[in-house]
Amino acid sequence: MPMIRPISDLETNLSEITNAVHETAEPVFLTNNGYGDIVVMSMEAWEEMNFENEIYQKLTEALVEARSNPRRLSHDEVFGPLRRKITNYESSSNT
Repeated sequence: MPMIRPISDLETNLSEITNAVHETAEPVFLTNNGYGDIVVMSMEAWEEMNFENEIYQKLTEALVEARSNPRRLSHDEVFGPLRRKITNYESSSNT
């Protein structure tokens, strides 16, 4: 259940709000005059949300590309050149 508090709690109960966002990893929704105004969340939760959004964006871009390009590559066509580069690099660095 989301925590909803009046924005005035930022002045009077900041440490309580800070503890809540860190302990629960959930955001706190702050209202102003009874209406939603801002959201407070921990930096860790924000970074995780941002990372997930980036992944979804990249998956969406890949889906759009896949739908517009009928060409499909096999596993070896994708990873073969990379493996050869790694093997060449490892063999050259060992000498």
